[in-house]
Amino acid sequence: MKKVVLVGILSFLSLCTFAQQYPYPMPKYTPSAENLAQRKEFQDMKFGLFIHWGIYSILGDGEWVMLNQKIPYDSYKRLASFFNPQAYSAKEWVQVAKAAGMKYITVTTRHHDSFSMFKTSASPYNIVDATPYGKDPLKELAEECQKEGIKLNFYYSLLDWAREDYGFTKKIVNGAPVDTNWDQYIEFMKAQLTELLTNYGEIGAIWFDGHWQRKTANWHYDEIYSLIHELSPGTLVGNNHHLTPIAGEDFQMFERDLPGENKGGFNDESTVSQLPLESCETMNKTWGFNILDRAYKSPKQVIHYLVNAAGRNANLLLNVGPMPNGEIQPEFIDTLKKTGEWLAKYGETIYGSRGAGMDPQDWGVVTRKDNTLYVHILKPTSADYIFIPNFRPKIVRAVSYENGSKVDFKQQNEGVFIYTKDIPHNEVNQIVTLTIK
Repeated sequence: MKKVVLVGILSFLSLCTFAQQYPYPMPKYTPSAENLAQRKEFQDMKFGLFIHWGIYSILGDGEWVMLNQKIPYDSYKRLASFFNPQAYSAKEWVQVAKAAGMKYITVTTRHHDSFSMFKTSASPYNIVDATPYGKDPLKELAEECQKEGIKLNFYYSLLDWAREDYGFTKKIVNGAPVDTNWDQYIEFMKAQLTELLTNYGEIGAIWFDGHWQRKTANWHYDEIYSLIHELSPGTLVGNNHHLTPIAGEDFQMFERDLPGENKGGFNDESTVSQLPLESCETMNKTWGFNILDRAYKSPKQVIHYLVNAAGRNANLLLNVGPMPNGEIQPEFIDTLKKTGEWLAKYGETIYGSRGAGMDPQDWGVVTRKDNTLYVHILKPTSADYIFIPNFRPKIVRAVSYENGSKVDFKQQNEGVFIYTKDIPHNEVNQIVTLTIK
């Protein structure tokens, strides 16, 4: 009886939180069996490729170039007339992801600049109808992903800098921008989402972005989320709104941050939920192609980010911004390949794992699979041991993942000491495998 009451109270408090964050109708939502299965698969995959690609890549100054450089829309839209990525190859993109050990791809279908990177009847401003390229790259990508066993997800921008019915500069009154046809914009998005979920085979997730530009608007999530779940019950819904998830969402993302952190300043209004989690980060500083951005992350940095995400029970979605010709920069490909080589040897400690429910430490994190824990020592201490506080499970065996040699430990009420002096050196990540009772 007490448990039922507690669950009821928690559900009520959650609904109160939802109402405070989004005071408009929300979908009545019970995840389908297909959806729950997809959530588990999503968590098992652990590592995905984010791709930001659009006509903005021509200018080589990131995906926000239109707004940052104050380019009038009438001038910016001319980019479409000479966007002709003849070097684009879906096969090469998918092979880059596979070589990196990635299990899924999330690609931008429409970014804030309003340009659709797929064939759509909802707007002529798309890659098939408005460019000399005249082909649908997402169709080719969907076919290649299906052939190679890579899950395909679609990024979709709620925010639109160009459409009059969005009214980017308009004030929000009673949930809608003044002097615009907000309902028409909602119907436009629903039409495009219907196309994306019916023309490209199985889609793993819809990755929304842009809510943060209009926190007081009625985005009609009750209609949009319900539409997605009706059209494709297994497709997950996520929204990069920087809030605790609201009803109808299936996973939670953290932009440029690990769950529980707020170094990027985006997650000050969110708490870590019990839904599947995903951290997104980019290979350098910008998401879209930037010809001057050479702050490339090293393979070690990428691996550490991946391990730190897994230890916090999250996936890592790592971004590349292809060049305007459709090619991924060789600097990215080299780092991703080396990351894949590491995963080929140590992927057992990442794929299919979950967070072990232990707080991250200065030295690293712990991942778990059933009765096996993987202690990832990313930053060795100056002492000859590491300490895991509040460690409760009974350890029956401790060995080095590198060569299977025995590792000494001492378990006490306050936690466990793992002695590292004899663990084989590994400049990227020393891993100790613990078998627990």
